[in-house]
Amino acid sequence: MVSDVHGGNRVTAPSNPARASGKAPQYGDLVESCPDALLVLAEDGTIRMVNAAAERMFGYPRGELAGLDHRMLLAEGFRNGFQRMFFTLRREADSTAAADAETAVASAAAHVPMEVYGLRRDGTEFQAEVACSLVVTDAGPHSGAAGGTDADAGADADARTAGMIVAIRDTSHRAETDDGLREAMSLLSATLESTADGILVVSSEGEIAGVNSQFVTMWGIPRELLATRDDGAVMDFVLDQLKDPAQFIEKVVALYADPAAESHDVLEFRDGRTFERYSRPQKVADHVVGRVWSFRDVTAAKVAQDRIARAMADLAEQSAQLKALAFRDGLTGLSNRQQFNDSLASALAGPCGTAVDVLLLDLDDFKEVNDILGHHAGDQMLIEVGRRLRTCVRPNDVVARLGGDEFVVLLVGSLDPEAVAARIVDSLRVPVWIDGTMLRPSLSLGLASISEDAVDASELLRRADVAMYAAKAAGKNRYMRFRPEMMKALVDRNDLEAGLRLAVDNGQIAVHYQPIVSADRGTVVKVEALARWVRDGALVSPKDFIPAAERSGLIVEIGTEVLLRGCTELKPWLDEDASRSLAVNVSGVQLQHGDFAELVLAVAESCGVDARQLVVEVTESVFFDDDCHVIRQLMNLRTAGVRVALDDFGTGFSSLGRLQGLPVDTLKIDQSFVSMIRTGAEQLPILNAMIGMAHGLGLTVTAEGVETSAQAEYLMELRCDSLQGFLFSGPQPESGLQQGLEQAARAIAALRGDRVTGHR
Repeated sequence: MVSDVHGGNRVTAPSNPARASGKAPQYGDLVESCPDALLVLAEDGTIRMVNAAAERMFGYPRGELAGLDHRMLLAEGFRNGFQRMFFTLRREADSTAAADAETAVASAAAHVPMEVYGLRRDGTEFQAEVACSLVVTDAGPHSGAAGGTDADAGADADARTAGMIVAIRDTSHRAETDDGLREAMSLLSATLESTADGILVVSSEGEIAGVNSQFVTMWGIPRELLATRDDGAVMDFVLDQLKDPAQFIEKVVALYADPAAESHDVLEFRDGRTFERYSRPQKVADHVVGRVWSFRDVTAAKVAQDRIARAMADLAEQSAQLKALAFRDGLTGLSNRQQFNDSLASALAGPCGTAVDVLLLDLDDFKEVNDILGHHAGDQMLIEVGRRLRTCVRPNDVVARLGGDEFVVLLVGSLDPEAVAARIVDSLRVPVWIDGTMLRPSLSLGLASISEDAVDASELLRRADVAMYAAKAAGKNRYMRFRPEMMKALVDRNDLEAGLRLAVDNGQIAVHYQPIVSADRGTVVKVEALARWVRDGALVSPKDFIPAAERSGLIVEIGTEVLLRGCTELKPWLDEDASRSLAVNVSGVQLQHGDFAELVLAVAESCGVDARQLVVEVTESVFFDDDCHVIRQLMNLRTAGVRVALDDFGTGFSSLGRLQGLPVDTLKIDQSFVSMIRTGAEQLPILNAMIGMAHGLGLTVTAEGVETSAQAEYLMELRCDSLQGFLFSGPQPESGLQQGLEQAARAIAALRGDRVTGHR
């Protein structure tokens, strides 16, 4: 017999004629000599017993496995399979309660084996095949006996389920492996667990097949209740929270009567919460095998909507307040522009020496909220901002919405207006939940105060506006008080744009080139063309003049010049190898021009450059517009052979679903992520996830800002396709390009040599 790893019970074989005749087989020897790994699991999934093959297969001594969770032996994405199989087998065994325990075990063991990936002690994974059956023990007085007549007598007693026997066979030798399936399962599991919606999957027989963590949290279901696999008890727990449980059951019954139907309705809770409920069939090969339920918490939105509805109803009933409505913002209920102007004029006409302060603010990147979540979410954000502003000031202070996402506060007689400004900025740092999504709003605020020099209302507002834009330029999410030098900064900005116009007209925009190396080929495969502006002998930072070019529209002319110069100057280099390419940065302003795609192709043709050797680099922000014009432009370029790279990936609002539908060939990981690699020994799963996700979508990956060998080697270990940064070469003028190419070649050759010899 094979002893339990705890040193206690023995697993006894059912009685049979061979044993009665005195020729009982040595079951312990048979189990120990079995080539398959055998595990006995308790109901909670802990390991009770293993055989010698299990020790060899997983690399653990059996004494070390005693009492551990079996899921440690399984790879990510396969760790819940045994538990589901156990409850399935137990249901089937219970359904045969009229038969003896031996018959129940034989019936349950007839299940088709399942495919999993095991995890050895050394961290390596292997493909395996698993078969499972229940362990049935005696419930009578002899249930703890080991061997002999007592065990035979126990076999006739009442049986009870004690756990499960698992047989594992290593199938890694088989030719057919499906790494794509594992990656897809892992990605699906990660996606389901990261979504803000609660997900419930129910089989066609009405049994719970799976839930994600958000579902458990939203419904408050105790983990121990889920662990019982008592679907009826779980359903009772859910129904007990609803205002109308009968309506809930009625909808479920109607959907299971029509398996192919989809639905969307609203659930009201006794505690005041509101969920949106979505349901659609789960299909395998066009066959409905179950149903997927999705629940979204919309309580906050409903509360806001109810408040607005009540407010509007009250206003409609009180005709005496119609005049006041003319001075209120219809969305937020704050004062409007007219009311603010009147209040400001009155304050400035008051007693001489009265402190008058204007706080002008707008939300940072508010357009992205509208573009990504919709205008309804944007409206909810504005309402919440208005509410928070009111809590930061005194009852008699004026808070107004001037329009869009621009607000203004008027303080009269305030002793410390900067404290009010700081309080407002802090209040907007608290997250806002809208339709189940957490948003972190921020604002830029400008403060202007009446001073000894006489100013009118428009001048005071203008100064607050200048200070607000200074706060944005300083990094946003802050306030700044107006200072006279800020006006100089505004003048300098206008001067920058005027100088840029002259530079474009006079052909003073230069083009520098930065090599991009292939990690696999060990050579420069691409060169990125970068616009440079030397003004009065000094290099103007692209971070300064590119935004100015976009504001003024000059970016269209600059982009065309960079493309033309790049195609002309790099044509000899491109002609040497058809796999080489030229990358150019493209602004969203350029893409808005209807003939952009035709312009790019025309420039390439005029220079004799193959369109397949061009790469246009865009940022995520170009995809925020609702119209499809930008998408069509990029698709037209790709049809002609031009590749598209998504620049600065990871710094915007990228999502898996969004990325999958974009016309993109390459992801460029932003240098802020690369800079997290310092020694090369860090654990940075976010980089691994980015590269794995891109490869899973059929995209190549380029890492920007590679400055050290440790960073390059780390990225090469993650199978990053291309590397770009000062480790290889900085941007070079056309005259220094050859030197930059040679420097990059030496750097990549040194890296590849270190990898071969195992040096870091």
